[in-house]
Amino acid sequence: MTPRPSLGLRARLLFAFALLCVVTATAVSGAMYVQARNEILQRAQDGAVQALKSRVQTTLFPLRSAAPGPDELGDIARAVVDQYSLVVAVYHEEYSVAGALGRPPGGRRPGENAPAPPVAPTPTVAAIPPELRQMVADGEIGWQRMVWRGAPYLIIGTPLLIDGQNRTTRVSGIEVYVARSLLPEQRSIDGLAASAWLTSGAALAFAVVLALLATRGVLGPVRELGRAARLLGEGELRTRIAVTGSDELADVARTFNNTAAELERHVEQLREMEADARRFVADVSHELRTPLAALAAVADVLDEEAAQLPEPAGRAARLVSQETLNLTGLVNDLIEISRFDSGVAALALNEVDVAELVRATLRTRGWSDSVDVELPAGVTARLDPRRVDVILANLVGNALRHGEPPVSVRLSADPHGVTLEVRDRGTGLDDAVLPRVFDRFYKASAARARSEGSGLGLAIALENARLHRGDLTVSNVPDGGARFTLRLPRDADGGHE
Repeated sequence: MTPRPSLGLRARLLFAFALLCVVTATAVSGAMYVQARNEILQRAQDGAVQALKSRVQTTLFPLRSAAPGPDELGDIARAVVDQYSLVVAVYHEEYSVAGALGRPPGGRRPGENAPAPPVAPTPTVAAIPPELRQMVADGEIGWQRMVWRGAPYLIIGTPLLIDGQNRTTRVSGIEVYVARSLLPEQRSIDGLAASAWLTSGAALAFAVVLALLATRGVLGPVRELGRAARLLGEGELRTRIAVTGSDELADVARTFNNTAAELERHVEQLREMEADARRFVADVSHELRTPLAALAAVADVLDEEAAQLPEPAGRAARLVSQETLNLTGLVNDLIEISRFDSGVAALALNEVDVAELVRATLRTRGWSDSVDVELPAGVTARLDPRRVDVILANLVGNALRHGEPPVSVRLSADPHGVTLEVRDRGTGLDDAVLPRVFDRFYKASAARARSEGSGLGLAIALENARLHRGDLTVSNVPDGGARFTLRLPRDADGGHE
């Protein structure tokens, strides 16, 4: 499953710092804004209500009739209008309005020579909320904030009380409604909102700067740790990290250094053990060559005389001869492997006809009649003939011993290289065997006898292919059998180390 792309640590830290600071600043600024807004509106509301109550209580409103008409209602409205945008005096269905900002409707104040500047539109009697009118009709003072044509207003209503008999007051049935503009308060509130936004913006900028400083302090050691781990993975076992401070990152750096030191020590020990093992194999193999040469000479004599010896002496002589040959082959293979391990294996390059080289390999070992060949003429390459012969002998020998006939060898070429395919028609190799075919001393069948091979032939073939800067692979053929594919460059010069 493909992993989902994710933000880097730097981006995540920046986002987290910015989000935290913006949320905090927004919450604090929002709370302060709401509280200040409520305080401003409440103060304006309380002041306007108290002023209206005082005005109504201290002003004498003489009534000339039991059912006042528009003129009397107008006098009442004009008596209250001074500090309000609009005053409406209502008696049942009759009402009178004193106009905007204390100016009597339809006229100018004494001494005014020019009209006043335009003001915000003011609500009319039809805009007074029904709930407020009902409250005032019930003899209570009430108020309500509203927006009229985009401008905020505070509407306050109060019943007009008049003196009755025996120094009592009674409800006159006249309702007085005043409209006070809340534009100054709205401007103050808008200023608070702008301040809140500026505070949030400043907090965001501060958060980004703080996050950049934090990421520099955190990601610097993390990047250094990643670089050191990458170098360690590439084999630079002496890589260490400079430890500064005493925080958690310093603990991680110290742990990395200790781990790298232990890894270096263990790898050095393993290298020494591996070198000792290779040296031991090489030394033993070389030491065995002299006694094996004598044994081979004796084995040849025994092999020649085996037919004249009585049984079971003849069978024992043939067994000694065969095992001596197998032991000689194993020692030779070990010596060859030790050359590859020590890096002293070298190529003796010659310009060769590849098809003729394949025929010579088959002819020398008596396999010409057992192997089908497809060898186009004129394919030449600069190779080491002896090592290519070793590769082909291992591949064809394995196919003849462990596969089914017919065994075939096919040659193909392109401008850059040559390809040899060795195939049999057997059952192929198990899927568990394929990845380990070229391992040293590995045998596909645990039941295979010791005399069938050392388990080094294919490993040596692969090393020889690599020495040529080539490759050797194996695969199963869909219609049956195994196929070994050897790819070699046309010019292997410089292919050895």
